[in-house]
Amino acid sequence: MGKKDKNKKKGKGAEKTAMKTDKKLAAKQKRMLEKLGETDITEVVAKLEAEEARRKTVTEVVCAPPSPRSNFTFLAHPEKEELILFGGEFYNGQRVCVYNDFFFYNIAKNEWKQVHTPAGPAPRSGHQMVAVATDGGQLWLFGGEYASPSQLQFYHYKDLWVMSIKSRTWEKINAPNGPSARSGHRMVVNKKRLFIFGGFHDNNQSYRYFNDVHIFSLESYTWLKVDVSGAIIPAPRSGCCIAACPDGKLLIWGGYSKAAIKKDADRGVVHTDMFSLVPDKNSPNDKFKWVTVKAGGYRPLPRSSVSCTTAPNGKAYCFGGVMDIDENEEDIKGQFGEELLALDLNATSWRLLEIKKNEKKVGKKQEDMSIQDVEMEVAPKSTDKVTTDGVFTVTVAGPSGNTSLPKVPSLFPNRRPKNIPSPRMNAGLCVCKGTLYVYGGLYEEDNKQYTFNDFYALDLHKMDEWRTIIPNNMDAHEWVDSESSDSDENESTDSDSESTDEEDGGMDTD
Repeated sequence: MGKKDKNKKKGKGAEKTAMKTDKKLAAKQKRMLEKLGETDITEVVAKLEAEEARRKTVTEVVCAPPSPRSNFTFLAHPEKEELILFGGEFYNGQRVCVYNDFFFYNIAKNEWKQVHTPAGPAPRSGHQMVAVATDGGQLWLFGGEYASPSQLQFYHYKDLWVMSIKSRTWEKINAPNGPSARSGHRMVVNKKRLFIFGGFHDNNQSYRYFNDVHIFSLESYTWLKVDVSGAIIPAPRSGCCIAACPDGKLLIWGGYSKAAIKKDADRGVVHTDMFSLVPDKNSPNDKFKWVTVKAGGYRPLPRSSVSCTTAPNGKAYCFGGVMDIDENEEDIKGQFGEELLALDLNATSWRLLEIKKNEKKVGKKQEDMSIQDVEMEVAPKSTDKVTTDGVFTVTVAGPSGNTSLPKVPSLFPNRRPKNIPSPRMNAGLCVCKGTLYVYGGLYEEDNKQYTFNDFYALDLHKMDEWRTIIPNNMDAHEWVDSESSDSDENESTDSDSESTDEEDGGMDTD
């Protein structure tokens, strides 16, 4: 009894210490916000939602292309040759700007229209949106986050919206028992249902990653009670890829999460596993099970924040992504990708698509070069491990932590973009009438962050070359070098500066 009592007291002491630490962090953040003159983020979001509610009319104007951004949604109109873009964020080195602007792109006219709608969703990034053909076309949107200009405050949404594309009007769906507030989750529509998986919640003091599954019926407008089982289930993550297969299964692969490695320090983990969410046909209720999947063909390099879209040809296409490389315990460098991958959803097999740009005044043999399939030797199974070459350290997680890729000396070449989509993460990717479109995204070089609004198209039947709709102008990217001296001076004047908090040097990967 005595031993148990001691353990109980010890637990209470640890809990009190954690609560005191949280209070100190909250007090410190409050003082920083007061110095910046920044309002509490819940008040800001409430004002933004009130402003949206006051708008009563729909307006459409022909406009210039959307401004540079990442973490937005980009999808094809379910019936017309149009593309739809909503939300996202832009960071210039000092301040972040979050959007809720709404654009339609007419492919035939090469024309952008900005649409202002009554009482729509507040600004957000890291959300998810899908399109269905019901009633002339509907858009369904869930979740996301709003960041304050200083990025010291984050507000995560748990709202569900539907938009009638025909009438250009939004409706907020207030159905109980939905997912908790989050961003970086993934959502797909399958058999008149919305499936939501994963994501994260971060308030700048603590974070949590999710691996739960939620299903919303597009017929009854209710969240369904789901029973999900499996001997091995996906680890919590955000920024993964998801696709609905022709046979009704769902595939998820990859993603990103953080794990504590010691007190006040954590490490980003890039997941490389793949799972299938399979419905139990013998169960009258909504019962599903997770099944691990070993995909064939090319072995993709580890990355997160990969852009992913599915096409009517039974394939999912993936582009770009990032892998965080530790240079030391505090500094993290992102290695960005420009690979274009195709996953056959029936055969569950990867292909690496290499597009060769046709040059003028070349021989016929070179003109005929269009696409190559690249096979890669499959690595042996092993547990999660940290590999190092003396400079970089990489942690790779396999299927629920039991498969690892071999060390790759240089994952992706960080190089200046050409007249094709350059390396990036969190770009917009969609397929419309057999053409793949890429818009925007984010790229880092040294201490500078580039946010794009370039635009490309690729004919998936010919696969000959990318067509540039809006070229990338690296010189046009706004970036303000942050002055660390002011913040350092402010920090030194704090009364509780005897305890130093470690900041996470990695990037948010939605």
